[in-house]
Amino acid sequence: MVDKLYRTESVEFASGDCVLRGTLYIAGRDEGERGPAAVVAGSWTTVKEQMAGRYAAELAARGLTALAFDFRHYGESDGQPREFESPESKVADIVAAVDFLSNHPAVDADRIGALGVCAGAGYVCVAAARDERIRALALVAPWLHDAELVRAVYGGEDGVREKIEAGQRARVRWEETGQVEYVPAVSDTDPTAAMYGPIDYYLNAARGAIEQWPNRLATMSWPTWLTFDPISVAPQVDVPLLAVHSEDAAIPDGIRRFADKVSGPCELRWRSGTQFDFYDDDATVDDAVTAAAEHLSARL
Repeated sequence: MVDKLYRTESVEFASGDCVLRGTLYIAGRDEGERGPAAVVAGSWTTVKEQMAGRYAAELAARGLTALAFDFRHYGESDGQPREFESPESKVADIVAAVDFLSNHPAVDADRIGALGVCAGAGYVCVAAARDERIRALALVAPWLHDAELVRAVYGGEDGVREKIEAGQRARVRWEETGQVEYVPAVSDTDPTAAMYGPIDYYLNAARGAIEQWPNRLATMSWPTWLTFDPISVAPQVDVPLLAVHSEDAAIPDGIRRFADKVSGPCELRWRSGTQFDFYDDDATVDDAVTAAAEHLSARL
């Protein structure tokens, strides 16, 4: 992290009928001075203390006030059922976060951007397509999928259908009984997990396996997640966009497809490293967040 002071503030704001809770990392500047800010969104299933908080702190250290918060259904925020992945709700929560930043005394309401890590990239892109107050985007190791990429990742037509049907059954059960069915978010022993394999970031307590993260996903999330198509909104994204990614990280074809369709200026920077290096490897994060901060600062 660069050596620049910032302070933090625990915050609450409304999104629909939910109260969302987060941490605002306020960049050091003169008292009363408003400056640029960014909403930061982490990967699916995660809480603010994981990659979102890391990137928000790093942005603040580089002069941008940044908000990391728990989406509804996650962490300290409201929302039932717990650990339900709803892209549509997450997009709405990002818009609510922009509302909050627009009214904060440390923020210039005309200079708000967004940074998305992994699946958070899809959420901020859809939010930017809907909300013109988001003036610039930075994407880090973006997971952007469409129906074709979903089939490639999740076992073809049969695999996708099975997961969607399982999610639909779980939804009916919840609506009828109030019981929520879960699968592990990550496991190297349970093949029903949302992410199956020896993923050290999520399984190592010294990295992402923190106490605030329960490592589970509501099974009813499958239909909403697998039918989410952020690539389809690319033609509506007309703000300056920077993406930092690696050929060795998750579905690099997603950002290529997205970049081919955006209507605004778009820059792709290819780096080395795995998907999870972008979450907490010091050198990889420093490189990515420095590029993101420079991009956002120049365009906000």
